[in-house]
Amino acid sequence: MIKLYTYWRSTAAYRVRIALNLKGLAYQAIPVHLVKDGGEQHQAAYRSLNPQGLVPALVTEADEVITQSMAIMEYLEATYPDIAILPNGPLAQARCRAMAQVIVSDIHPLNNLRVLQTLKKSWNQSQVDVWYAHWIHEGFKALEQQLAERKTSFMNEMYPCISDICLVGQIYNANRFKVPLDDYPSLLEINRRCLELPAFQQAAPEAQLSEVDG
Repeated sequence: MIKLYTYWRSTAAYRVRIALNLKGLAYQAIPVHLVKDGGEQHQAAYRSLNPQGLVPALVTEADEVITQSMAIMEYLEATYPDIAILPNGPLAQARCRAMAQVIVSDIHPLNNLRVLQTLKKSWNQSQVDVWYAHWIHEGFKALEQQLAERKTSFMNEMYPCISDICLVGQIYNANRFKVPLDDYPSLLEINRRCLELPAFQQAAPEAQLSEVDG
């Protein structure tokens, strides 16, 4: 069986849980607590699996390890193509990946746990909150503009793709940090549609609390 090393509130792990659920793949969730005891991701046992010390890490049915959420989702798409999480055609796929990268490359790295912990060493919480909101707005403004004339139910297709998976996790974090999102009606509509689907509901952070002590 596929194994997923995960943390309930990790945005990157959240993405992979959604992708696995959309594809209907059974997996074993193995919690890695990112805060307790200084962070289990720093312990030697986990570092031997993922030297970067980040979640998620996916262990395939052949016991091969894949890290980084985007690489994992691309692997799942290539290996289990029956239920797609990319649109059809190279141009549509490129646009989908580009929207996803706005989130995973330009927003998330500047707002993830490691960065916020480092900022808190020199800044007060109000300054950290301003930093966090700034990068959310920078990315979401661009995405909202790109989606202004869309003719699809989701960001790139009539079904959720990698871009939508990434969006849902980032909106979850924005809500957690109380970033106002009223200026992004298209993003909020897509998020609402995603959250109506069982695959997203089952992957939600709060749905993991029975397995992970948060």
